[in-house]
Amino acid sequence: MFLLGIDLGTSSVKISVIDAATRQAVSSVRYPETEAEILSPRPGWAEQDPETWWENTKNAIRKSHATGTYDPRQIKAIGIAYQMHGLVITDAAGNPLRNSIIWCDSRAVETGERAFDAMGHAFSLEHHLNSPGNFTAAKLAWVKEHEPGLYEKIDKVMLPGDFIAYKLSGHLTTSISALSEGVFWDFRSNTLSESILNYFGFSAGLFPEIQPVFSVHGEVSQKVAGELGLSPGTAIGYKAGDQPNNAFSLNVLEPGEVAATAGTSGVIYGVSDALVYDPASRVNTFAHVNYLPGHIRTGILLCINGTGILYSWARKILAGNFSYPELNRLAAQAPPGADGLRVLPFGNGAERILRNRTIGAHIENIDLNRHSAAHILKAINEGIAFSFRYGLDIMRDNGYPPSVIKAGHSNLFLSEVFRKDFVGATGVPVELYENDGSVGAALGAGLGTGYFKEPAEAFSNLKKIKTVEPEATGCYDELYEEWKEILNLKLQKNGNR
Repeated sequence: MFLLGIDLGTSSVKISVIDAATRQAVSSVRYPETEAEILSPRPGWAEQDPETWWENTKNAIRKSHATGTYDPRQIKAIGIAYQMHGLVITDAAGNPLRNSIIWCDSRAVETGERAFDAMGHAFSLEHHLNSPGNFTAAKLAWVKEHEPGLYEKIDKVMLPGDFIAYKLSGHLTTSISALSEGVFWDFRSNTLSESILNYFGFSAGLFPEIQPVFSVHGEVSQKVAGELGLSPGTAIGYKAGDQPNNAFSLNVLEPGEVAATAGTSGVIYGVSDALVYDPASRVNTFAHVNYLPGHIRTGILLCINGTGILYSWARKILAGNFSYPELNRLAAQAPPGADGLRVLPFGNGAERILRNRTIGAHIENIDLNRHSAAHILKAINEGIAFSFRYGLDIMRDNGYPPSVIKAGHSNLFLSEVFRKDFVGATGVPVELYENDGSVGAALGAGLGTGYFKEPAEAFSNLKKIKTVEPEATGCYDELYEEWKEILNLKLQKNGNR
């Protein structure tokens, strides 16, 4: 018996097929080979086509099958992880009405801020644990205001993972976790938020049936089964946003446990048993995958939009033919502090930790006679690490100081340079594990369909690769203060516009 995990990311779709008996991956592939495009028809906008997600998902599944390491007909359950906060709107036939407005799109910031003011900051935080900010509810309101003819055609509103599950099965569901990430959920009443629906004028009928994250969200249709070589009726047993799922993939489920990831965006995600929130909504709280009414498990999420995407940009600009390992080796040639070069990585839309301001990415203090590509790459690694420190200090100020952080051995955490800069800047050890989001989604499907009776069974073979301990944190503290001074100057300039 095998379990299939789908991780719908911004840059690609990753598929892992897991042997349910051993919990080991027999296949892991990505599609497309090159990073998927983010469409930006206007400054600050970011969109992707949901139908392209579906085509990439199908191609990734076919690519996985082609490895010949398993019989596709023995896949008995499917789990889905997906990029959070994306707005997908469909008509009555289930067809997308427009491109998805994805997580790093900034067009709805003012819409969300007006709602925050109108509903009252204290009320909104108490009930939603967040400002509507730039989340899915505000994006839907933007469509209602600016594309009213299109809005009138909407039959259902969904998140990216809901759409992929729908394409696989023809059945549409959502979860409390998904609704909370869109700021559609009222944690006090444990219902769809009447205040959000009433303020924006949304009908409750726009939202799919609500089910637990770990449950059957549909079964693979006869048509899709024939197209992809799967067995008809294969259960979709799990759906979760990429960051709750990343935490789940590392068995981060209980209060005090913390996970991190550094892909296109960077995240630190800690689990709590309380309905907590940041008064300034710079870090956000959503329902974790194991949240149920009466069993509070929330995820405190620190997100930085511009992490791996900055490294990707640098690769294209500085060294288009270099692999990421080659970039890492080049970055290692520069000394700590990159000979005075400083980088602010905030070039991928409005940043929540900066109160939804868009200040752009910046390279500061360039010496044309001294600085090389190695210095720039090293400064990028340090700038990303310092942005994590900046956000982590916000979490600490809100009473959530992690003592250790778990991370998958993937994306930026593959780089020794980045790992050293991350633990040096934050002062927190990192435990590295082999699992990733697609493996987590597959294991989630095993739980959701009852093959695994509890998480401990699903993660019985989870093995730690190593622990990275902070060294010479005093040096990083000094560099961080210099970096933060540059950031504060940018924020002051931005605030005066």
